[in-house]
Amino acid sequence: MLVLASASPRRRELLTAAGLAFEVLPVDLDETPFSAEPPDAHVKRLAQAKAQAALAQRPDAVVLGADTIVLAAGAILGKPKDAEDAARMLRALSGQPHEVLTGVALTSRRSATVELARTRVWFEQLTEDEIADYVASGEPRDKAGAYAIQGLASKFVLRIDGSYSNVVGLPVALVYRLLKGYPEA
Repeated sequence: MLVLASASPRRRELLTAAGLAFEVLPVDLDETPFSAEPPDAHVKRLAQAKAQAALAQRPDAVVLGADTIVLAAGAILGKPKDAEDAARMLRALSGQPHEVLTGVALTSRRSATVELARTRVWFEQLTEDEIADYVASGEPRDKAGAYAIQGLASKFVLRIDGSYSNVVGLPVALVYRLLKGYPEA
């Protein structure tokens, strides 16, 4: 049985849309980056830690852990603390390319795999009114980088290079490829 170590409704929706059967077992971890930890190592470490924490509770399962960040000009943009933080992040993304990184860990008592998905996203130049209206919508509240590509922010996206589902929150094709190597899933 596949267990998703996440409370993310977007990850649940993506796995369901792909026709994958799974159970949900959210885990709570400190997601603070280590000092001088590279962003790709950060998301891979957290994905593995989430998978390991859930595996400790469900040792018979194959556990999927994931962690997503937005990287703009070398800075990690996680989930905004408040409306002001969301507006700050959107200003950093405005008119600039950025990357969405997701660490994906698939773990069982027999093996563990951790990989990285990287998608480049280009945003339109945003006005202060557009930023204020989007922040007021509430949509940025629990999203890495303060936006949801599948929602109201879709109108800001000029183009992407890489996995669209990665930007939503889980690179489904990567997950599917990894699952093929786990006959017990």
